[in-house]
Amino acid sequence: MLGLQYFTFEELWNPIYMFVMAAIVILYFYMIGPWREKHAPEAPQSTAWQKTLFITAVILFYMVQGGPVNLLGHLMFTFHMIDMSVSYLMVPPLLLLSIPGYFWQAVFAKSWWRKLRFMMNPIVTLVLFNLLFSVYHVPMIHDYIMTHYAIHRAYYLLLLVTAIMMWWQIVCPVPEWNRLTDLKKMAYVFANGVLLTPACALIIFASTPLYAVYNDPDVWVKAMGYCVSGDPNRLLAMFNGPQFFNLMEPVEDQQLGGIVMKLLQEFMYGVILAYIFFHWFKKEHTEDDMPNTNPNTGAV
Repeated sequence: MLGLQYFTFEELWNPIYMFVMAAIVILYFYMIGPWREKHAPEAPQSTAWQKTLFITAVILFYMVQGGPVNLLGHLMFTFHMIDMSVSYLMVPPLLLLSIPGYFWQAVFAKSWWRKLRFMMNPIVTLVLFNLLFSVYHVPMIHDYIMTHYAIHRAYYLLLLVTAIMMWWQIVCPVPEWNRLTDLKKMAYVFANGVLLTPACALIIFASTPLYAVYNDPDVWVKAMGYCVSGDPNRLLAMFNGPQFFNLMEPVEDQQLGGIVMKLLQEFMYGVILAYIFFHWFKKEHTEDDMPNTNPNTGAV
């Protein structure tokens, strides 16, 4: 399927990454179990829904960063955009919704974190994530990052951190640390969608291939060196370049990738907007239904 039969199990599934993700799941259940009982015994237990969200986030992240989707992302631009959308637009809110607030309170209990508090200003996090995400898709920068492993890993980690910072404003796991009202959160989500639109438009409406990784065999084989074992140049002898695996022409693949990214973005932001709206609606009606205890009510 899509040429995956030409790669080994290790190249498709990255066992080391698999074990790391399994270790993270174990640490999560330790944190919400024995660690909570020792350090935050008064905190409520995590719900089955939170556990499901965390495992879902880990599986999704593994599939796009260490599993077959990661490899496919080096063969077709469309899968690369699925990788980016899932990693930074889906996984972070799932993590924030699944990791209980007492853990974050313990992590940020040290006073030196206060010196970095300015980084969590909603405007700063909004601009920082969208700027890094958009700059990454500038063709020259994208090709450079994809072909330099250390920079690739560092940039992806930075994107993940800034994505969590941005999503923190929307699904803050510690209620008393909320900086935005529900209505402001809805505006914040809308602003995110607007800021990502130029990058999507650049990709969707380009009439020529923008990224050498997906149309230049020499650049492609260098990027593939981080996905396959042994000498990656053997891929050129076997397949002559990424076109062997691509179901479409490079421009069509590129345009579809931009469309997929925009659709996934709109889907995720739509889900989050619905979550915020119903949370706000429920809170407003709960306040309306509370009995009025003011003794002066009704007095002439």
